Amino acid sequence: MLIRIVRMTFQEDKVQTFVDNFEQIKHKIRGFDGCEHLELWRDANDPNIFVTYSHWQSEEHLNTYRHSALFKEVWAYTKPLFAAKTAAFSVLRVEKV
Repeated sequence: MLIRIVRMTFQEDKVQTFVDNFEQIKHKIRGFDGCEHLELWRDANDPNIFVTYSHWQSEEHLNTYRHSALFKEVWAYTKPLFAAKTAAFSVLRVEKV
């Protein structure tokens, strides 16, 4: 399983736009082949920062999503809302205690 974390900082006046859009698309992302888990987090100290946390069956599944029409649509809508560059990375769980 691959864990994908994406940290996004939004323009203050675009936060609700992002939240509303995420509400509309979250089930499409979660239902994408290979996506086993999806969460949206909000920074405890900065309400303009959100993080998506998702589990993918494999890197190939994630890459298929990243090259899909759905991702292109989501990214085209979301990217103009950012106030700063995103930080995205993939990790593998070593241990769960």
